Amino acid sequence: MIKEFMAFLSQYNIFGIAIWLLIATKVWTLIKWLIEDLITPLILQPILTKLRVKHIEDLSYKWILYGKVISTLIDFLITAFLVFLIVKYAGVTLQTK
Repeated sequence: MIKEFMAFLSQYNIFGIAIWLLIATKVWTLIKWLIEDLITPLILQPILTKLRVKHIEDLSYKWILYGKVISTLIDFLITAFLVFLIVKYAGVTLQTK
């Protein structure tokens, strides 16, 4: 049973996938930190101070939390741009039709 399990792990390269997953998780944590704690506050701090709001997620109008939507949109755009830069400078070619 152990030999079969080890053969399964080596055949499907489970160790490589596990290492990739660990690295991807840590890179995601780094990107999330950059966005939430560094880039977004630097860009939006003057606006938030004028609105007397501590976090962008607190922005709302009549119980509609549009601040969360704005925060998620900013998060997506910055993440997509960082992924674009990584792919571009890693030498991976993007094929378009």
